[in-house]
Amino acid sequence: MQNYNHEQKNKKLIAAAVIEDNGTFLIARRGRERDPLRGMWEFPGGKREKGETLQERLKRELFQGLSVHVEVGDYFCTSTFNKGEVTFDMVVFKVGAFKGEVILNEHSAIEWVSPGGLLHCPMLDPDLPIVKALQRL
Repeated sequence: MQNYNHEQKNKKLIAAAVIEDNGTFLIARRGRERDPLRGMWEFPGGKREKGETLQERLKRELFQGLSVHVEVGDYFCTSTFNKGEVTFDMVVFKVGAFKGEVILNEHSAIEWVSPGGLLHCPMLDPDLPIVKALQRL
């Protein structure tokens, strides 16, 4: 895995989770009213804040967004995409079981979906390489 501890000027880092349970994967539907991507599905995660590792950010984001406590596992893959003049690296980690009951603080729904089922979900473009990587498992 590439060293993702330092951001460059026009490059931002995002952490995302592939949470598996019995061969299915958790995806979340964006649901904020003013979100132009409302209704699209994604793997949960978020942008890293200064001074925290991607793993710390992912743990915090999953707690803030879904009210669950997790242990971040191994690196899974990276999805790189551009938004304007900024390049984003979405670094994806495996997450096993979590503690707590899911409360939707930022999303409108979650689903547990098989790798094949992910192909039929309206996923955000940056999440599509993750879906592709899951097809190879």
